[in-house]
Amino acid sequence: MAHWADEVADQILSKEGARHVISTGISPSGEIHIGNLREVLTADAIYRVLVERGVAVDFHYIADNADPLRRVYPFLDAATYEPLIGRPISRIPCPCGAHRSYSEHFHEPFLRTLEELHVPVRIFRADEVYSSGRMNALIVAALKGAGRIAEILHEETGRRVEEGWSPFNPLCDACGRVNQARVTGFDAGRETVDYFCECGHRGTLPMAGGGKLTWRVDWPARWKLFGVTVEPFGKDHASRGGSYDTGVRIVREIFGGAPPFPVPYEWISLKGQGDMSSSKGNVLSIGQMLEVVPAEVLRYLVVRSQPMRAIQFDPGRPLLKLVDEYDDLESASRDNRSLALSKAGGFEPLGVPFAHLVTVVQIAGGDLDETARVLERNGYRNLDRTSLARRVEYARRWIERFAPEDMRFSVQEVLPRAAAALDSAQTRFLGFLASRLADGMNAEAVHKAIYDAAAEVPGAKPAALFEAIYVALLGQRNGPRAGWFITFLGLPFCVRRFREAAAPARDITTA
Repeated sequence: MAHWADEVADQILSKEGARHVISTGISPSGEIHIGNLREVLTADAIYRVLVERGVAVDFHYIADNADPLRRVYPFLDAATYEPLIGRPISRIPCPCGAHRSYSEHFHEPFLRTLEELHVPVRIFRADEVYSSGRMNALIVAALKGAGRIAEILHEETGRRVEEGWSPFNPLCDACGRVNQARVTGFDAGRETVDYFCECGHRGTLPMAGGGKLTWRVDWPARWKLFGVTVEPFGKDHASRGGSYDTGVRIVREIFGGAPPFPVPYEWISLKGQGDMSSSKGNVLSIGQMLEVVPAEVLRYLVVRSQPMRAIQFDPGRPLLKLVDEYDDLESASRDNRSLALSKAGGFEPLGVPFAHLVTVVQIAGGDLDETARVLERNGYRNLDRTSLARRVEYARRWIERFAPEDMRFSVQEVLPRAAAALDSAQTRFLGFLASRLADGMNAEAVHKAIYDAAAEVPGAKPAALFEAIYVALLGQRNGPRAGWFITFLGLPFCVRRFREAAAPARDITTA
């Protein structure tokens, strides 16, 4: 079966046009998260296929930084930002004071992640595009065609615009808001707009930098301005009567252009918390995730799924499986075409399952040399040291941030106090187990030894016997898979610890 990006490329190339422009856009009004990443990576997959086929193609990303601050989000100080509601986010102070504006506070980290993800976009900022005057002719066309645009909106959405509506939102030079003023007139020759603002101010503004088109008009105006031929966008824009439907008619009837090939996509939701939303604070930042997994894995998360297939992201155990799917050259679920479209910074398979590494890193207390020794002792030899060091850091951060409690542990240097509470059946079991373990056993042999030792304690519950293993080694009632864990921890160490824990029952052991 062909990959979805190849199928999209086939459809694009079946249409006329030797050159293509792929466009994406995000409003940096809050932290740009991995849910936002779907738009850019969907576009990038299509871009890569077109490049492979020798097509002349440009890839744009537009930051919607001329949008107003719509409300005080949970992560903002109300006293500071309440008075700034309605102002363009490019003209609002940075929350941390380290960036030139509110929008750049969120935008600059995102641009760094695009570099790490190897997404070669050409960056545009909406405020700069408007201020340059490049949008002026389109603003004039929209103002002249305001009546027809209103009819299109009514015909497509069933809703009528309010009296005095205009497709252009003036930026009041008194209160600084871009959502409170209405157009009272315009001069096409001078490219100026007259307005009256709710703050009571009247004035005349240049179209260049003096406001912006409303969203449903701004989007098709960009298609015309940049010659966009392909654009991914969220499913909300793709609904009947949504902004894509109205945009198709506006670009044709008002601007004399053509709509781009649409690639709608579903949301990425956070398991147990719903769709990601920076305004609600329900996010995982891209930068945070790139500290936990390689860039290629995040790309693979998006690229392997059809755009209209919802992705539920779980940074816990399922993330480990995703890394291993990417890393395991023999995995049956590995999607090789998606892997090829996910290449980024030279990530190469290490050959150690990430779940194994998470356990070994905890056994080794996070020490790289000890991690290498444990892995080598268990058959993982000749590992690239640089790759291993990177992967150890990924594992360490994943443990700190996302590991479920039952996957966190610390091997105790001495017999834990909790071992004193083991009952006679558990201590007898540990004694029998110690007598059956021998250096050189593999995980399967250890697993068999555990069940053989359990058979020597009739009537005991298996769960309680496994619990004894973890109490003796970790001081807690659960841990990694026992056979594999004991093998990695080292048979001599475990035998000594089990004998110590079984001291009250030692007389029945043969060790």
